[in-house]
Amino acid sequence: MKADIHPKYHPVVFVDITTGRRFVTRSTVTSAKTEVIDGVEHYVISSGITSDSHPFFTGKNQFVDTEGRIDKFQKRFGAVRRAKKPTLG
Repeated sequence: MKADIHPKYHPVVFVDITTGRRFVTRSTVTSAKTEVIDGVEHYVISSGITSDSHPFFTGKNQFVDTEGRIDKFQKRFGAVRRAKKPTLG
């Protein structure tokens, strides 16, 4: 490998926010929050979803929004119209 061109590789613990499960690994990602595990300082990265909580991996179905994003937007803001600029003259 060439010297000084690769990013620094650190011990990291990814924490699933929804389940609390921890994944100890290595990564180039860092954070201000650290934790000592087995005498080694790890950066703590909070993750909203991991294989422990994702429906594809768990097999549990979650609520799926069947109404489209555009339809929801039109329902919420469809009646709102832009005000016309007053004409000078």
